[in-house]
Amino acid sequence: MSAFDLSPTSLAFLFGCILVGGLMLQGGLTLFHSLRGAVHAGQAQARELERLELEIQSARLRLQSVEQERAGWNGVRKFAVTKKIPECADTFSFHLTPHDSRPIPGFKPGQYLTFQLLLPGQAKPIVRCYSLSDCARPSHYRVTIKRCPPPPKTDHPPGKGSSFFCDAVKEGDILDVKAPAGHFFLDLNKEKPVVLISGGVGITPMIAMAHALIEAKANREVWFFFGSRGSEDHMLRAETLALVEKYPNLKLHICYSRPGKNDVAGRDYQHEGRVTVELMKSLLPSQNYDFFLCGPGSFMESITDDLRAWGVPDASVHFEAFGPASVKKAAKPEMKAALTTTPFAGGARITFAKSNQSAQWSPEHATLLDVADACGVRIEAGCRAGNCGACLVAIKSGEVEYINEHGADVESGSCLACICKPKGTLVLDA
Repeated sequence: MSAFDLSPTSLAFLFGCILVGGLMLQGGLTLFHSLRGAVHAGQAQARELERLELEIQSARLRLQSVEQERAGWNGVRKFAVTKKIPECADTFSFHLTPHDSRPIPGFKPGQYLTFQLLLPGQAKPIVRCYSLSDCARPSHYRVTIKRCPPPPKTDHPPGKGSSFFCDAVKEGDILDVKAPAGHFFLDLNKEKPVVLISGGVGITPMIAMAHALIEAKANREVWFFFGSRGSEDHMLRAETLALVEKYPNLKLHICYSRPGKNDVAGRDYQHEGRVTVELMKSLLPSQNYDFFLCGPGSFMESITDDLRAWGVPDASVHFEAFGPASVKKAAKPEMKAALTTTPFAGGARITFAKSNQSAQWSPEHATLLDVADACGVRIEAGCRAGNCGACLVAIKSGEVEYINEHGADVESGSCLACICKPKGTLVLDA
């Protein structure tokens, strides 16, 4: 008998083994495909759950934004100063809680509060705007205020509002406050990476944005550039340094132009010198970011000009400045004479009806408020950046155009003199 000659019984047994093996293989393949399908389905479900979570988070933020806007108040509301915290030289943080103990609305990170301050010896209150320096908290607002020094080479006093806060306002005082406002803010519903750029007290809205991203558990890429002379002038210093621990996607770059003897590179700051676009170009992988800026006028002008030269679209550059200069520009005597007596070629005539003054518009003046100052016409002004609404004046005839976006509401037939210029002959009720 050959080695391959099998009995019918053996053949049946062998065939049965082959059949069972085939069935087991088929079952294994079916199980494999089922498991693979389950894995793919699980991954798809995980992606779908992640997508739904993002949609829910986005909807929650939108709802929160709507609720915040609805929860605001008209006019002024009384707030008590519950904490006054020294931050660095001539700089304090103020915690403000509602005097009526009722809930307070949230706000968008980057917005500001407007204060009506009655200073000693002043017949009328002055209006000042200060950025909120923390994200929305249910119990209080926080503003951080640095004494505004006088402009160099002038005899102007330090800022009235900031000096009042630093010297006179104390815990327990009651202040008149308008609801959070402003068009400069970080939209938490977006995912585009951002660059936060600040100098000096301009850090206040930026740190509010950083805190808001942390609270929202966002994953956006964030670059945070801050400049000051040294650690002695670095307000909210410990808070700034702690941001990277709380927000892994945040890259912090502190620039000290004049580091102190105890300031250590790598620990207290990363770069010696000023914040510049050249520094950003050396660090950022591209210019495809939303850029948010706040700081002194010269700082803002330099950064915005250099960003434009780098090819950053104007629509991607957002800035806040409470006045290019916080003190009125002093008109030269010859300029005032020229305004009131000499017609400028192609200039529009501006008449201040109540004051019985008129002038010819000159390119030497950036805004209607500048012309009013030069003519001795008094128009109240607080922020000089279109945010506080103090310079609102009625237009009797003519039209104006705005040189930049304003935060204050403007009623029909009026204008904010601090940020607009005439489109032709203009008569103002001032």
